[in-house]
Amino acid sequence: MEILSITGTEDTPTINFDYNAGQFVVSGRSLPEDVTTFYAPVMSWLEQFASAPKDGVKFDFKLEYFNTASSKILLDLFMKLEEISDESGKKFTINWYYQESDPDMKEAGEEYAELVSVPFEFVAN
Repeated sequence: MEILSITGTEDTPTINFDYNAGQFVVSGRSLPEDVTTFYAPVMSWLEQFASAPKDGVKFDFKLEYFNTASSKILLDLFMKLEEISDESGKKFTINWYYQESDPDMKEAGEEYAELVSVPFEFVAN
């Protein structure tokens, strides 16, 4: 699988999905003007990943901030991971990073964790 690498900006997150290295990271701020267009390559990459998922993969979400439109697409992404896990029998973990000084970000991760069966690990920075 090809590496999905998107360099972040002030309004978009850095995305690095490297299948061979086993690194799957979304970091930074997510408030793109057109969230669907921005995340389309991520969803497309996950479709490819679904054809040969690895067991025990950890997806690292190190977001500083995300807007309402991004929150919906993040849920779609987590639901896609849940679907891939359910269909393949492979287990994934979502590592949700947050600043200890930002309880809202931790709470957002906890809300996502309640909505999908993929386990969340919470990592305070």
